[in-house]
Amino acid sequence: MRKRLEALKIEHRDLDAAIDALTSAGSTDQLQLARLKKRKLKLKDQIALIEDYLIPDIIA
Repeated sequence: MRKRLEALKIEHRDLDAAIDALTSAGSTDQLQLARLKKRKLKLKDQIALIEDYLIPDIIA
């Protein structure tokens, strides 16, 4: 699970860099940007789910 989590975090950072590069380059391909952002959000959800599983909330 931890390896999967790390891989998801790396992919999330890579997508972030790709989105920034396309935006700063003045890309007019809004469809591609939207797809990358949607993929990034899905990754964020998966990361949160795995982190919640690995580090459960402890009620003190």
